[in-house]
Amino acid sequence: MRPLLAEDLSAGHVSCTRTQRMDRLPWQSQLIATRKRLPMKRRDVLLGAATLAAPAIRSAQAQTHKTLVFGGSVPLTGAAAETGLNVNNGYLTATKYLNELLGGVEIGGEKYRIQLKLFDDASDPARATTLIQRQIDDGTDFFLGSFGSNIVLPTAAITERAHKPMVQTGGGSDAIFTRGFKYVFGMYPRATRQFAAAAALFKTLHPTPQSYSVIYTNDAFSKTAAEGVKLSCDAAGLKRLDTYELPQKPTDVSSVLGSVRSKTPDLLICVMHDEDSLLIARQMVATRTNVKLLFQGLGPQLASFRAALGKYSEALLCSTYWDESVPYKDKFFGNSKQFADYYHSKFTRPIAYHTAGAAACILTYILAMQAANSIDPKAVRDALAAADFETFYSRIKFTPQGDGDPLLMGGMVAQVQKGKLETVFPVAAKTADPIYPAPPWDKKA
Repeated sequence: MRPLLAEDLSAGHVSCTRTQRMDRLPWQSQLIATRKRLPMKRRDVLLGAATLAAPAIRSAQAQTHKTLVFGGSVPLTGAAAETGLNVNNGYLTATKYLNELLGGVEIGGEKYRIQLKLFDDASDPARATTLIQRQIDDGTDFFLGSFGSNIVLPTAAITERAHKPMVQTGGGSDAIFTRGFKYVFGMYPRATRQFAAAAALFKTLHPTPQSYSVIYTNDAFSKTAAEGVKLSCDAAGLKRLDTYELPQKPTDVSSVLGSVRSKTPDLLICVMHDEDSLLIARQMVATRTNVKLLFQGLGPQLASFRAALGKYSEALLCSTYWDESVPYKDKFFGNSKQFADYYHSKFTRPIAYHTAGAAACILTYILAMQAANSIDPKAVRDALAAADFETFYSRIKFTPQGDGDPLLMGGMVAQVQKGKLETVFPVAAKTADPIYPAPPWDKKA
């Protein structure tokens, strides 16, 4: 089978052989198995090796456009592939839309078509850094981020040293934004600032929760996110019962869950990546570890996660940063609903907030370049730092350290209700009232 190239998208094959196959795979075990079956050449392929060009009948027009290249890597295989595919689809969607429907973008009086040069980093930080350094050496000026702070941090260090901007939707660890980087911009607040919305929601529940415990994995994002949980929940007046640290890649959490059952909190808050959240939920079901509310920072936002748990996913809470009902608009897609409709017309894979965030990375670049009237990396970097504009995804404004402004780009809280993800906070954005207390596992079966 040939590699997925950007021409597949421009020619109308937008469900994409590779993406469509991944849509049919249940959860991470099969994703990892797929990775093992891929030969090295398959994994090394340049996913967007050619410009998302117009069909042949418009090829002459395309020749009058200059090319704007965005490089980077995304995890299409390996442990982070489930969300990596969502990020990749967001990049592809924005690129196709801008090239095909809008005929390119105008910057400084010149018309540009966008070219993606994105490699599969296989969820491997070492591999990702090699790929990014190679692109730096080849002269790429602008980068889109991978997924996972463990990949974004070392790759951002490389682009920073080269004074090349990176706009990313996959890394929220405080470490990315507290090292003095000037060329790295993230679509979310740093991890320690991400839990304020959830803590505010907890204060509105009836009966009011009194206690909480935290479980997190020992990785860059989850550790700092757990600190944010404790800061926000303590400030909200909740009593912290326990904090549990798991290995970076846990395989069994039965002993931790035994401790949770012995001193049951009202709220159990888990901050870790998708596959680890699934492990926690499954073992909670198996051991009948019940709490009034289970919050999992990552996991329930994915349709595949909800499908894997089935009815047991009911009433799980998670963070979300976008929904097609949010009231934002831009001059490209129009509004959030129009973006979602366009995406669904091209992809079979369910949409996720990482999809929208990835598309917004490209729009953010274009708006910054138009503001700078230039594609000089330093000028674009300065325009990104000064950004204050609206996209279909969110209002875009970064802190001086490069993460999303916590007031303008902070999260919402979503809950699984009847298999769908409903926004339950803040009130202005909610699509449903929160279910609290959640039914015990045996009532969900």
